[in-house]
Amino acid sequence: MNHYSMLDLSPVAEGQTAAQALANTLDLARHAERLGFHRFWLAEHHNMPGIASAATAVVIGHVAAGTKSIRVGAGGIMLPNHAPLVIAEQFGTLATLFPGRIDLGLGRAPGTDMATARALRRNLQAGDEFPQDVVELMGYFASSAADARIQAVPGAGTHVPVWILGSSLFGAQLAAYLGLPYAFASHFAPALLDEALATYRATFRPSEHLARPYAMMAAGLCAADSDAEADYLRSSQILAFARLRTGRPGKLPRPVHDLSEVPAPVMAGVAEALSCAAVGSPATVKQQLQALVDRYHPDEMMVTGMIHDHAARLHSFAIGAEILAEITAKARAA
Repeated sequence: MNHYSMLDLSPVAEGQTAAQALANTLDLARHAERLGFHRFWLAEHHNMPGIASAATAVVIGHVAAGTKSIRVGAGGIMLPNHAPLVIAEQFGTLATLFPGRIDLGLGRAPGTDMATARALRRNLQAGDEFPQDVVELMGYFASSAADARIQAVPGAGTHVPVWILGSSLFGAQLAAYLGLPYAFASHFAPALLDEALATYRATFRPSEHLARPYAMMAAGLCAADSDAEADYLRSSQILAFARLRTGRPGKLPRPVHDLSEVPAPVMAGVAEALSCAAVGSPATVKQQLQALVDRYHPDEMMVTGMIHDHAARLHSFAIGAEILAEITAKARAA
């Protein structure tokens, strides 16, 4: 494993505002930079009261301006919601303002419900044009784009690193075909992780962007001083995910000791979706993270965690960083 990184959704906790969530995101990014995290990514979600990163490129600019060296990017931009030229201009501008620090991860899902997707896109086109849109977008970043009839300004010549994100085999196949790095959303959809990584690695075609496959997996992280405390803190994310799945999205709930409000069938589904995670005391988290690395052999691991209390969240990532730094050093020395 080469690096460890962090994904943040700018969670809006119960009792707080979106402004506080965005302030917490910047504070968390600075914390991540001090802790040695390689990247700090934000994700595009819409019409969700508990997530403040809908205008993802804007938040990336806010975070990049408030940090010094950590890579900042999208994990990801949901490309079907946007014209490729608009994204090229946005991220070309970011790369011009913060050279060598911007990543662009691209997803194929809408990142919302279908009614909101219609509001975002206005005209939903028939068919899946994601592969063509990815190629078009990368073309705007190329040096040759300076001679093109349509240019991304800024954008042409910035060569913003593009990642393909996914939770199925489609993204793995596309990333391999285009010779791009691949990130799997195992933090909420781990079912096809084994098969997707195997497909990506087996069918990868070297490109001008990447000589050999580079796979990143995502994992949930909720670390505390004891297993019991970590389980208590994680209840916020479990409740939020359960409410989302039952059509009741809201702000990130306060933690509870009793999760009986979640029906057993829903809880089973949530447990499966969030099973790729490390939750517990430092010793427990170390064992669980090492097991994930030993099983999947990621080139990079990205951790994420929704904790209601900001101070507890900072502490969780501090515990995780110490463990991941040790695992990464061990892997590099092997």
